[in-house]
Amino acid sequence: MNTALKITAFSAGLATVFGASYGIGHATGGPSAKPATAAHAGHASAAPSDQASLGGDGASGRDGGPGGDGASDSVSASESAGLLPGGLQISEGGYTLSLGDPYVTAGAPADLRFRILGADGRPVTAYRTAHGKELHLIVAPRDLSTFQHLHPTRAADGTWRTSTALPAAGEYRVFADFTPAGASQGLTLGADLHAAGDLRPVPPARTGRTVTVDGYQVTLTGDLVPGRSTRIGLAVAKDGRPVTDLQPYLGAYGHLVALRAGDLAYLHVHPDGEPGDGTAPGPDITFTTTAPSRGGYRLFLDFRHGGVVRTAAFTVAAADSQTAASPTTSASASASAEHDGDHQH
Repeated sequence: MNTALKITAFSAGLATVFGASYGIGHATGGPSAKPATAAHAGHASAAPSDQASLGGDGASGRDGGPGGDGASDSVSASESAGLLPGGLQISEGGYTLSLGDPYVTAGAPADLRFRILGADGRPVTAYRTAHGKELHLIVAPRDLSTFQHLHPTRAADGTWRTSTALPAAGEYRVFADFTPAGASQGLTLGADLHAAGDLRPVPPARTGRTVTVDGYQVTLTGDLVPGRSTRIGLAVAKDGRPVTDLQPYLGAYGHLVALRAGDLAYLHVHPDGEPGDGTAPGPDITFTTTAPSRGGYRLFLDFRHGGVVRTAAFTVAAADSQTAASPTTSASASASAEHDGDHQH
């Protein structure tokens, strides 16, 4: 039976939250040496409120869309209720994300270690499996130019560990997506990660609704409308022919992560239906979503074919229903071979 899994998020005007949360999330272990502060090349990085406009060249001109100046000036009823989207807090529901060392050097191998602490301050050691894993770790920079989906391993004492390398200097957000054993619902906690080096921020590419990655074409249909449930479709083709034999990845034929520009509110959704329930393995993957507000969003679609996980990245604008018919959309894409369940670009 197909079940539409909604992504919802509930807060507006939080562009300052991400920028104001420097240095939190390193409660485990003692003080660590901090690499030199990233050098800003050419110009300073934009303030979080400016980053709500992805795409950078002002082509759209609508408030809150790519090129606009409003991060989230139209909010849903849920947002008005004061509920926060995932990933904006380091602690929630009695659980805390504790990074071992939030300072790394860009371009160099980094050993990320962290723990999820319970209300009693002790590391959590029992989790429910969701989409094949106990915990999903997402790492993204503040400008949303790259994306890493990692699956760390957990030691008996509750310490999680994974190896990675951040491609460029800057401020990153780490998202831990998990469900503690016995909990009725999952949590997404977020913490800052600082990569030292020569900072050269660039806006995401603007390439339209169709992305080409490793010989595959991924086409986005549908529009995000703030406060209203809408269906987003992504069709996968290879060399111009529809792909009808997508392989399951994390229990689905597609995996979508969406991050809101400005505050990096985390929206996580799997497609309508799953392998074994009659859902066709391509070419279309559909998601039912509710954008929490107007503004820019970065969508990262993971799909698996031929044993390789590939990622298509789109930059979209959530606009009011009367303007959503022709939003300015830009996209970029990349591919990487699946290795121990992790991939990045």
